[in-house]
Amino acid sequence: MADFDLVLHGTVVLPDRIVDGAYVAVHDGRIAQIGRGMPPSAKDRHMLGHGALILPGAIDAQVHSLSQKDQEDFVWSTRSAAAGGVTTIVDMPYDEGDLVCSAEAVKRKIAHAGAQARVDFALYGTIDPQEGPARILEMVDAGVAAFKFSTFGTDPKRFPRIPPALLDASFAAIAPTGLTAGVHNEDDEAVRAYMATVMAAGITDWRAHGMSRPPITELLAMHTIFETGAQTGCPAHVVHCSLGRGYDIAAAYRRDGFEATVECCIHYLTLDEENDVKRLGGKAKINPPIRPRAEVEALWRKVADGKVWLVSTDHVSWSEDRKTDSDMLKNASGVPGLEVMVPLFVKGAMERGISLTWAARLMAQNPARHFRIDHVKGALTIGRDADIVVLTPEEKIYDAAASGNNVVGWSPYDGIRLPYTVQATYLRGRLAAREGHVTAEPGRGRFVRPPIRHVLQGELS
Repeated sequence: MADFDLVLHGTVVLPDRIVDGAYVAVHDGRIAQIGRGMPPSAKDRHMLGHGALILPGAIDAQVHSLSQKDQEDFVWSTRSAAAGGVTTIVDMPYDEGDLVCSAEAVKRKIAHAGAQARVDFALYGTIDPQEGPARILEMVDAGVAAFKFSTFGTDPKRFPRIPPALLDASFAAIAPTGLTAGVHNEDDEAVRAYMATVMAAGITDWRAHGMSRPPITELLAMHTIFETGAQTGCPAHVVHCSLGRGYDIAAAYRRDGFEATVECCIHYLTLDEENDVKRLGGKAKINPPIRPRAEVEALWRKVADGKVWLVSTDHVSWSEDRKTDSDMLKNASGVPGLEVMVPLFVKGAMERGISLTWAARLMAQNPARHFRIDHVKGALTIGRDADIVVLTPEEKIYDAAASGNNVVGWSPYDGIRLPYTVQATYLRGRLAAREGHVTAEPGRGRFVRPPIRHVLQGELS
């Protein structure tokens, strides 16, 4: 009789070390044993070839499955996730037609996503500016893993601005729960002033977006966010930062004893303004904007220095008609990335001599801690869910349309040569995808939430 349900043998990537010739053994959906040398018997045993990497399944901290009504939905976002080695997504609360700002909305979304999800999911909550923080505790009770706000108002209903006094009140309401307040970091007044200047000058091409949101618009907002956290005692998190300076600001707050973290999206580590935005136009429009190549390299140095807390996608699959306007500022902001985040990060790290331990840390361990779900997720650790991704050294050129796992069939990463391929994804020990073919059916994914004891007592995992 086999000892385990699944055994994978290869190079195991842990948050603190890389172990060659090691194995991960799974029983009843959980990691049961990690060792070195000859692996034990199993119902399903894979002796992976030379160079194969075994990592914890990624947790994408920033996904927008429902930003465009009747477009992507969880059935597609989690398909992209499974194909890309992402075993848990954390979905944002800004759904077109349904702002997730009450316990009722949270429960409605859990039911909706649960019927479609192919991988596990957690949820952000937010507030309606008209109601203020009154419903924060009921959303905590309903199971949200964090809260999201914005210092910039993209839309007064779907993606509203939360002004300083209301942000302060919201942070104060969240602080006793121990959860984190994440904030979109662009100063509303500054952005609108720069946008007016760009439009008055008649600039509509690829340059317009970066000019309308220069670095100062991000950095002003970051100071507001972290100082609000410092004053209220609430863990403060910037959900994306395109500038090396921003990570230094967060580090200064941490040095002073405050919980201040920053997330880096994979597009800021991959794309640049002078080549990719110029070439792609609206298909590379993201808030905050893609910056020059020098800033991309500065961000990789922040990764190596340990100043980046999470790496995510900020994934959203807009239809092409909302990304191809010749007037740059009229395009929707955001790009799909779930299918390629893991191999893109591995590619970037290898090219710069950065240890792949950062892949296990920034895309799995730290997100699990951040969302208080590390009792079941985030690491190849005995007793946790057997969420695993296997990468093999097979070079491929990414093509979103050819993969069939992207609802819109386009990506700003099309044409990028990837040195590693996602060979297999396992969700709680069961195969979810192999070589781009997704085997996880809708409904396989489960809702994941922080334990009640953490949010009631304000404890960190």
